[in-house]
Amino acid sequence: MRLLRGLYAVLALVLALASAPAGAQETAAQEAALRRAALASLPNDAARRLFGAVISAAPGAATIVGEYWKGCYTGGAQLAPVGDHWQVMRLSRNRNWGHPLLVAFLQRFASKAAAASGWPGILVGDLSQPRGGPMLTGHASHQLGIEADIWLRPMPAQPFSSEEIEQTFSTGLVRADRRDVDSKMYTPSHLALLRAAAQEPEVARVFVNAAIKKALCRDAGADRIWLRKIRPVAGHTYHFHIRLACPKGESGCIDQSPPPASDGCGKELDYWFTNGVLHPKPGGSGAPLRLSSMPKECQGLVTAPADSRPPAAARTAKVTE
Repeated sequence: MRLLRGLYAVLALVLALASAPAGAQETAAQEAALRRAALASLPNDAARRLFGAVISAAPGAATIVGEYWKGCYTGGAQLAPVGDHWQVMRLSRNRNWGHPLLVAFLQRFASKAAAASGWPGILVGDLSQPRGGPMLTGHASHQLGIEADIWLRPMPAQPFSSEEIEQTFSTGLVRADRRDVDSKMYTPSHLALLRAAAQEPEVARVFVNAAIKKALCRDAGADRIWLRKIRPVAGHTYHFHIRLACPKGESGCIDQSPPPASDGCGKELDYWFTNGVLHPKPGGSGAPLRLSSMPKECQGLVTAPADSRPPAAARTAKVTE
């Protein structure tokens, strides 16, 4: 009986983690449990499984192929774990990779963010996997190497230890009812930080929880042009998500349409506070994306199971790990 209770407890943990919202703040141990659960449930040719197993960048020129939620890239670079005004969190995930444009952007932006917010620097969450593609856990996008999560908690004066990097949590800014920010947690520094991000010309969108967008709309003042880039999404209570536009000359990179010209603070924001959105009915995640459904250039960046590879004429050369 004790053994059964133990098995049920483990199962409950795995199910709870598997149903957690994208970007939930897992510790290293929780992340490992999530990965095991995902691996056990995915077919061998699931794109998440294959791209999630790659540990190094694809050599060659930096090139992006596909869309933010279905694509890959070559010539990736790593953001250094610590810089003058940044520190990367959850290094064990190996998600501090990106297109060199993103890495250079974050190095520049960290200094601007520190100056704007008054913080010592920023804490950086997930960027991308070494070759992009869908992640085994946590995100639908982040596939092209031009997106990054920034925590809503300042970098400390002294960098976190290796253990603290894996165990420390960020700061949630949203009230329990999700209808507004928590006035004890949300500060003018958060407003300044998000404004600074949205004002960067390379940035296409900045994703935040709707309650945070609501607070920004209320506190922005007369200068409101930057608010059009601040887009409400589910989750994102403790971090914000920067999405860069496709680099110039990258014809294989598929951009989104620009956000609407308005500040996004009107009726369109009210939608996010309706009962159906605040309390969605649970639903399945759908069938996993298969490698064969990825762009052909992306299929050649990982090793597909022999029984699921595209026809020989459609294959690209396998890249050595």
